[in-house]
Amino acid sequence: MGQDVRSPRGPRCIALVGPFQSGKTTLLEAILARTGAIPRVGSVEAGTSVGDASPEARRHKMGVGLTAATTSFMGDSYTFIDCPGSVEFAHDMRTAIPAVDAAVVVCEADERKLPQLQIILRELEDLGVPRFLFLNKIDRANKRIRETLATLQPASRIPLVLRQIPIWNDDLIAGFVDLALERAFIYREHKASEVVALEGGDLDREKEARFSMLEKLADHDDALMEQLLDDIQPPRDAVFDDLARELREGLICPVLLGSALRENGVLRLMKALRHEAPGVAETAKRLGAPSTRDALGYVFKTMHLQHGGKLSLTRILAGHLDDGATLQSSSGESGRVSGILAVNCAHDTKRASAEAGETVALGKLDTLKTGETLASGKTAPPALVGVAPSAPVLAMALAATDRKDDVKLGQALLRLNEEDPSLSMIHNARTHDIVLWGQGEMHLRVALERLRDRFGVNVKSQPPAIGYQETIRKSITQRGRHKKQSGGHGQFGDVVLEIRPLPRGGGFEFHEKVVGGAVPRNYIGAVEEGVVDGLLRGPLGFPVIDVEVTLTDGSYHSVDSSDLAFRTAARIGVTEALPQCQPVLLEPIHVVEIVCPTDATAKINAILSGRRGQILGFDTREGWPGWDRVRAMMPEAEIGELIVELRSATAGAGSFTRQFDRMAEVTGRAADQIIAARRVAA
Repeated sequence: MGQDVRSPRGPRCIALVGPFQSGKTTLLEAILARTGAIPRVGSVEAGTSVGDASPEARRHKMGVGLTAATTSFMGDSYTFIDCPGSVEFAHDMRTAIPAVDAAVVVCEADERKLPQLQIILRELEDLGVPRFLFLNKIDRANKRIRETLATLQPASRIPLVLRQIPIWNDDLIAGFVDLALERAFIYREHKASEVVALEGGDLDREKEARFSMLEKLADHDDALMEQLLDDIQPPRDAVFDDLARELREGLICPVLLGSALRENGVLRLMKALRHEAPGVAETAKRLGAPSTRDALGYVFKTMHLQHGGKLSLTRILAGHLDDGATLQSSSGESGRVSGILAVNCAHDTKRASAEAGETVALGKLDTLKTGETLASGKTAPPALVGVAPSAPVLAMALAATDRKDDVKLGQALLRLNEEDPSLSMIHNARTHDIVLWGQGEMHLRVALERLRDRFGVNVKSQPPAIGYQETIRKSITQRGRHKKQSGGHGQFGDVVLEIRPLPRGGGFEFHEKVVGGAVPRNYIGAVEEGVVDGLLRGPLGFPVIDVEVTLTDGSYHSVDSSDLAFRTAARIGVTEALPQCQPVLLEPIHVVEIVCPTDATAKINAILSGRRGQILGFDTREGWPGWDRVRAMMPEAEIGELIVELRSATAGAGSFTRQFDRMAEVTGRAADQIIAARRVAA
């Protein structure tokens, strides 16, 4: 590990992931400073960091989108992708990590963040991405390292293997011992650590910890196991080879220590990445990429710049890509590259080409989207990755403040959705609102800020309308008559309608039993249209469902009758009949399935009960130790801000899905309040 020979694995791409506020952006800043990519260290708090460069990130002092920055270390090129830690912005992480060579999971000794850590590790485990754990903020540690490791281990399905142990000075951590190198280092703030002699109690602790590390490595290496049983010290090179092999095969997760804020442990992390992280050839193999001489790439992020057009952040997995090349995508679309940019901190620089392993931004690929595989050949490549967005959990209804911006709003929302597919839009035809769905309160807030700041569209927002409807309990026969004389041809339509309730879920049925030509056949369709018109808004103010209407009789005028007259007569008949049919309000009921850490299940049950939820049951979440799955029936009106309470009760880790189940009657005070609110809004 001490040799400085150039790595044969080419440019590497490394993801920085971890729970919210674990220090990922600060670690990126420290890496860039220690490798000379930036002249001085910036700060998240001061809004001067490379990672959180967007106005929204600086405003909220948190990552709200990924940042890619390239640097070099000991002659090798590394692109680091700083991924947001909040579960609300996790889609950026989920689309980026498939094509990285390794991930550095930044975490701290905080038991409350364990569920978030487990979610992130599970994503990496399922994709087979090699990963290091960087135990950050080690200078604030108040537990022994073994206790911390025991706390964190349940989050990982593979062993967490300590690569370093801290050197204590009274109750403060002053440095670390590298168990693979068998060398001790004392931290120096904003400087490289100083090598010191390994002696006394530190030497005894090192021997014990190193043996523990070797034991875990020996679980997958028979030769090493024999050496340990025979009390033979294995060669240092063999230990490093084992660490690298078992990391890449997903058998272990090495744990390194440091403090990103003080730049402690950063160089040891870089050296571990340099010697142990796989290269792009192994990553392409993991993804099942075809063997090809063509350029092959994966788009992990789409960005729309205010004045620079569309950029597609792409990992080149194989081959050589020239500016101006025509690329085929896995979706069957094609596009011509108009500009290749190196992602180099906050300053993107143009270049003529890109090689395998490099991470670049490709310009003006307007038809290509995030998640697509690209190739320079003449046929569309197979899709290497498929990342579906998580189900949305919170919605708001939007409208442009100025009506002349309606078209502009629609275009801006399409661009936002291209950048972040975990945002989705639905047009509510009944209310004429655009309903924007997202992953949480902050996710939607940032989307509105981007609409305003980047796209120049001011919007007004409100909770989306609940899908209330109404039905009837009583049957009735009603005549509807429309007669109007105003010079020339008049208007005349006369119908007799039999209206009766259908079972729940019956929808709408229209029949006719007219005899003797009381209503001519050519007007029957107009009568049905008039009935539908009358059911659009019932006496309580909502659409009427589960109703059967039968046309039984009527009369017509040979001159004054028309489609319009009979349509109007039918609407009048329905409108006059419904108040006499004992109308009742209906509300949509959904089956909600919540996943949460087990220690929060009691809180979740209380939240559901307080929101008129009927708990159907709960059990353990399969394959997720320490998690539960809770199922409940809930009115749609109560689901609105459920995610806000849920995230608060689960330290940001819980989530839910929902599915419409049925419409159910609402009576009493609750119904009166809903009807009164509808009348005020109308």
